[in-house]
Amino acid sequence: MQPAASTFAFLLLLILIGRVMAWRNLLPERAADTLNLVVLYVNLPATVLLYASRLEPSRSLLSVASLPWLQLVVAAMLVLGLSRAFRWPRAVEGALLLTVPLGNTSYLGYPLTRALLGDPALPFAVAYDQFGSFLILSTYGVVIIALYGHGVHPRPWHILRRVLTFPAFLALLVALAIAPVQLPRDLTAMLQPLATALLPMVALAIGLQLRLRIDRAQVPALGAGLALKLLALPALALLLMPLLGLHGPAAHAALLESAMAPMITAAALASMAGLAPRLAAAMVGYGVVLLAPLLLVLTGLGLLR
Repeated sequence: MQPAASTFAFLLLLILIGRVMAWRNLLPERAADTLNLVVLYVNLPATVLLYASRLEPSRSLLSVASLPWLQLVVAAMLVLGLSRAFRWPRAVEGALLLTVPLGNTSYLGYPLTRALLGDPALPFAVAYDQFGSFLILSTYGVVIIALYGHGVHPRPWHILRRVLTFPAFLALLVALAIAPVQLPRDLTAMLQPLATALLPMVALAIGLQLRLRIDRAQVPALGAGLALKLLALPALALLLMPLLGLHGPAAHAALLESAMAPMITAAALASMAGLAPRLAAAMVGYGVVLLAPLLLVLTGLGLLR
């Protein structure tokens, strides 16, 4: 079996195991929340510290970090245009404004980048995620919640505090303060297993939370949202990468991150704000299911190597 196929098979197997465990009630009710917290406070910061410490200032790094912001502008315009054309409810529009531009670029993006592209591409994945997806979620995402959500009006200080207290962002600041540097062997030996465990932890948590049910009236919005997230945004990345001067590991990492399924946190925020919760959950669920064949196609075309 090819490395890409074996990686996807492993990912889908763990998601299936998580789904069966949830179906059979083999774990406590909030087990997925516990796994997510371990990932958030342990695995993700360890991965960021391990690989972001290798970052060297370069045009490629700046280009990778700017790509998700350019994609955000296009994605938001497309969602708003489709919403006006098909007269989607305001809640549906808000849910798609969150789940289309924002991908699962850390929880899934980091381990898949390492598995498919190798360690040299991971610093660029960190740049795409932390300077792109995370900051977009913490700024644009909060604004969308304030505009579309029910009774949610965060203040600028709350946004800043969210950014400055996010564990992975704190790890990024530490990494940038010492970069570029090769971490001591003993420290690397401690961080590496935590980074390697990111994929199985995330896959099991996704399986425990996977939701595929959706209201029939929202099926067209789901199809449009997934087409934008999984097809249009990677295609846009392919068009923009030559203009941004991206090639090699930087280009491959940027494309892979662009193709990630919708972000779990973005869907959770949409649900908490009352923005079409079933649609938001289905965007994540079906996005994860469709991610494997999408990346297999990109790998087969030689776009990820």
